Amino acid sequence: MSFEQALSTSLAAAVGDDQALVAELRGAFLDSATRHLDAMRVAANDADWREAGLRLKGLAASFGATTLMEQADRAALSRRGDTAAIQGVESGLAVLSL
Repeated sequence: MSFEQALSTSLAAAVGDDQALVAELRGAFLDSATRHLDAMRVAANDADWREAGLRLKGLAASFGATTLMEQADRAALSRRGDTAAIQGVESGLAVLSL
């Protein structure tokens, strides 16, 4: 099952078959995920980097976005500013934004 299908199924189970509400919640998820990624990019220290990564991991987990969750976890455990970690998160988020 794709993320899109899993997300739609999860949201429909939670809020019913209101497609407008599902779309709104999906948009809110993507906005929040992007803000957490931006927080990682500008993290002033290791603690801020880790916190932003863990928040993104939790958000992804709550929506069943397992690939993004795994990438965010890897990033949170890496060193602040790790470009490979940022690229992994960006890739995980890009797949969801299609």
